[in-house]
Formats: sequence, structure tokens, C-alpha cells
Amino acid sequence: MIEKSDFSERLRLALKAAGLQARPSVVEREFNSRWSGSPISTQAAWSWLNAKAIPAQDKLQVLAEWLRVEPEVLRFGERVRHSVQEHRQRWDDGVGYTERETFDAFLRLPAPQRKLIREVIFAFAQVYAPPDAGADVEAAAAPALPHPATRQKPARAPGKPDAGPA
Repeated sequence: MIEKSDFSERLRLALKAAGLQARPSVVEREFNSRWSGSPISTQAAWSWLNAKAIPAQDKLQVLAEWLRVEPEVLRFGERVRHSVQEHRQRWDDGVGYTERETFDAFLRLPAPQRKLIREVIFAFAQVYAPPDAGADVEAAAAPALPHPATRQKPARAPGKPDAGPA
């Protein structure tokens, strides 16, 4: 329910910033003048403004264009946008030619080998990551892998021969 409430608040703020009243009749009229599909009702506009509904993506894009707000900001807020931008900046700053070449080689591998390489990277990241990056590494490494030195072979059932490596 908080998601609808947050969207409603962002919509109201965007309307105010555009110099418009946050009223269902205003949203209905202005939206329908820009929308090529079936017109929305005053009830639909009321639902958007009163935390009862979030418009579908196609309608959200029309609202965003009309109100001159990025669709992702209208839908999810600035916090998500900043988080994505920070992640993108970290990626751009930390990846040089050598890493890009490595990524290209990785992407050419068959899926089972890519999975194995990911597991190795996540294992190394868990062991060698700085203390403040621990949460990021743990989240990315699901399922978590044990430290290579502590990894044990799975126990075999009594009376069954060891099947060897899988």
C-alpha cells in the first residue's frame, strides 16, 4: 500500500510543479487530451491521486511526458533513480579495457561454464571483499558459497560407492 501512497504523492507534487491543481477532473481532462486509447474516468484519476491505484506503464509514460517528469521518477521516486545512477557510475569508473575483454570472453562461454566462473568469482569476493562491501557481495552470491579451504565433499550414503566429481 505504501507504493501506491508514494506514487500518489509524487503525482500530486508533479501536478503542483506544473502549476495545476491535484484534482481528478483536471487529471482526467488533461490526460485524456493526450491519450490515444480509451479515455480514463474521473474515478481512475481519483484512484491515482488517492493512493488506490498506479497507472499501467503506457499511461504512466503519458503522465510523465505531460508533467515533464521522467517516468521512472514518477513511478519509483528519486531514491531508485539515484541508486541506479550510483551503480552505473561505479560500473563505468571500475571497468577498463582488460575487464571488458574479460567480460566478452565470459559471455562467449557456454552457460554451465559461465555458472562455474560466477561461483568462483563470488567465492573470491566473499573472501577478499572489503568489510563495507560484505552485504553487496553476500546478496550477489546467493546461494552463498563456503570458503574454499572449508569446503567439504558431500557425505556419501553408507554402502554406496563414491560417484566421483559431478
